[in-house]
Amino acid sequence: MSDKQKFIDIKRVISDKNPKLLKWVPGFVIRYLKRILHEDEINYVIDKNRDKMNFEFCQEVINYFNIELTVEGLENIPGQGGCVLAVNHPLGGMDAMAIVTLLEQKRSDIKFIVNDVLLNLENLKGMFVGVNKLGKNAKDSLKKVDELFATDQLICIFPAGLVSRKKKGVVQDLEWKKTFITRARKNKKLIIPAHINGELSNFFYRLSNIRTKLGVKANIEMLYLVNEMFKQQDKKMKVVFGTPIDSTELDR
Repeated sequence: MSDKQKFIDIKRVISDKNPKLLKWVPGFVIRYLKRILHEDEINYVIDKNRDKMNFEFCQEVINYFNIELTVEGLENIPGQGGCVLAVNHPLGGMDAMAIVTLLEQKRSDIKFIVNDVLLNLENLKGMFVGVNKLGKNAKDSLKKVDELFATDQLICIFPAGLVSRKKKGVVQDLEWKKTFITRARKNKKLIIPAHINGELSNFFYRLSNIRTKLGVKANIEMLYLVNEMFKQQDKKMKVVFGTPIDSTELDR
């Protein structure tokens, strides 16, 4: 695969951001970043499946990692009509892959509300509505979210916004942002809670806790999220879709 075909190219990313910095970054640091970000493996998977989009791509990723999926409550997903799927976020990107794969037989109109950086994933961007709350197009991106909630599509959202952390020995989401409830209520949408089992490595959680105790705001543990995804290989994932909730009956 040539450099131009690479989806991930660590040296190019650093060079694009700061060409002078690249000259000073030791080779062993570059090699370390390539390893924990699985540059070769990610590029291989994307190149191998470059012609596959959305559902088909997600299925191929699940197959590549040999993930065994089980599901409960699939009957709680309506076959049509607008609704909001609110999901916990224990594993990162693999959560979305599992949701899409399991719902293929029920819905072909899934849309995920994601950080707009993920729109660079050509194979999946057809399922994404990107949000950039801090950029110059913040108002436009939030307008797109409002427009999405007014449609009859199935909207999937991870209300915590970030992958789960471990607190006092228990893996749990960060506090859920409640704006999705406001939008769902405004558009009279059903909300379907969903739960995914699973956890990341103790290294990830320890790094997160140490970083928090030191008062470091940057989520440096996220640098290891791709590496954590590869640790999910050959594991089991269970997704439970709960009973739909009428958003108009929720407390304001």
